[in-house]
Amino acid sequence: MPVLVTKSVPRTLIGMAFPMLAGTFAMNAYNLTDTWFISRLGTAPLAAMGFVFPVVMFLTCIARDIGSGVTALVSHAMGRHNTEDAARLVSHGTMLTLIITAVMSVGGYFLITPLFTRLGADAETLPLISQYMRTWYLGAVFMTIPMLGHGTLISAGAAKTVSKLMMIGTGLNVLLDPVLMFGYLGCPAMGIRGAALATVIAQGVSAVWLVLLLVNKYHLLTLRRWQVAEYLGSIRRITRFAVPSILSMILMPISLAVITRLISGFGQEAVAATGAAGRLEMFAFMVPMALGISLTPFISQNFGAGRLDRVREAYRFSTLFAIIYGGGIAVAFFLAAPWMASVFTEDPAVVPTFILYIRIIAFGYGMMEVHRYCCFFLTGMHKPISSTLLNAVRVLVLLLPLSFAGAHLGGITGIFAGRLATDIAAGLVGLVAAALAIRQLQRKAATTG
Repeated sequence: MPVLVTKSVPRTLIGMAFPMLAGTFAMNAYNLTDTWFISRLGTAPLAAMGFVFPVVMFLTCIARDIGSGVTALVSHAMGRHNTEDAARLVSHGTMLTLIITAVMSVGGYFLITPLFTRLGADAETLPLISQYMRTWYLGAVFMTIPMLGHGTLISAGAAKTVSKLMMIGTGLNVLLDPVLMFGYLGCPAMGIRGAALATVIAQGVSAVWLVLLLVNKYHLLTLRRWQVAEYLGSIRRITRFAVPSILSMILMPISLAVITRLISGFGQEAVAATGAAGRLEMFAFMVPMALGISLTPFISQNFGAGRLDRVREAYRFSTLFAIIYGGGIAVAFFLAAPWMASVFTEDPAVVPTFILYIRIIAFGYGMMEVHRYCCFFLTGMHKPISSTLLNAVRVLVLLLPLSFAGAHLGGITGIFAGRLATDIAAGLVGLVAAALAIRQLQRKAATTG
C-alpha cells in the first residue's frame, strides 16, 4: 500500500521531514567537520578545500541525479502497488551507479593535476589537493551509493532509518578526523589526506549497512540474474529522468568551478574564505533540506495514485515554509557572520571576505530553496526536462552572467551580489514553472477523467 497518500499533506511532509533533520544535520556536518579540522592546518589547506568542493560536487551530483530518477520511478511504482517493478529499478539503478562511479573515479584520479591547475590552484595548494583527492577517489563509490539508496528507503516510508544511517556516518567521521589528521591513538599524522580517509571509512560503513537493509529487510535490491532486455529497459527509464537531471545539476559544480576560478583572481585567501563560508552555509539549508529530500518521493507517489490535489497542496505548503524560514535564517546569519568567521580562521586576509559572503548571500537563501523545491516538484511529476530547463536558466542565464558582470563592476562584492540576484530571480521563475505544470496536469486529468 502506498504510504504517502493517506494522511494530511502537512502532517505527512512534516512526518517525513522531522526524522530527517538529524540526517541532514549529519550530512552537512561531514563537510563542516572536515573544513573545521582542515582550517587548523592553515590557510593553504583551507584554500585547497575550496578548489576540491566543485569537483567533489560534480561526481556526487551525477550520482544524486541517477538516484533522483530511481526515486521518482520507484515511488510511482509503489503508488501503483507494483513492488516487483520497484525492486527491478533499484537493482538496475545501483548497477548503473557503480559503473559510472568507477569510470569517473579512474578518470578523475589521473587528471588531478591538469584539472586543478586549470581551476587556478597554485604550487602551494596543488600538492594538498592531490593528497585529498587521490584518497577520495578510491572511496568514491561509498559516497554515491547512498545517493540512490536513501531516496528508495524514504519512498518505502523509512525516513527514520535514513536519518540514523546519516548520523552514524557523521559520528564516525567526527571521531576519525582528528585521529587520522593529527596522529592520535598511535596513528600517523596524515594531515589533509587523513580528512579524506576519515570520510571514506565513515561513508563506507553507512553505505554497506544501507545495502544490507535494501537486500535483507526491504527486498528492494535483489542479486538475482536479470535478463539483458530487462536491464536495458530499466536503464532507458532511469536515464529518461537522470540524463536531463544530470545535465542540469552538473551545471552547479561547473558554475562553481568557473566562479572559483574567477575568485582565485582575488587571491588564495579569497578562495579559502568563500570555500569555508560556502560549506558553512549548508547549515542554513539543513531544515529545508529535510523537507526537500521528502518532496520527490511524496510528489511522485501521489502523482502515481492520481492525487493531484495533494500535489498542489504540497506546493503551497513547501513554498510558504521556504520563504518564512529563509527570511529568519538570513537575519540570524547576518548577525552571526563575525563569530562564524572566527570559528574557522583568524587570518586577517580571510575574515573580511568570509563575513562579506555570508552577509550578502544569506538574503537569497529562502528563494534559493523555493527554486530547489520547484525542481523537485517537476521531477516528481515526471517532467525532468522542465526541471533541467529551470536549472539551466538559473546557471546559464542568471548566475554566470551576473557573476562576471559583478566581478567587472564591483570586484568580489559584485560576485556575491550577482549570486544574491540570481537566487531571488530563479526562485520567482521556479514558482511560475511549477504552478503552470500542476495546472496543466489538473486540466489533463479533468479531460481524461
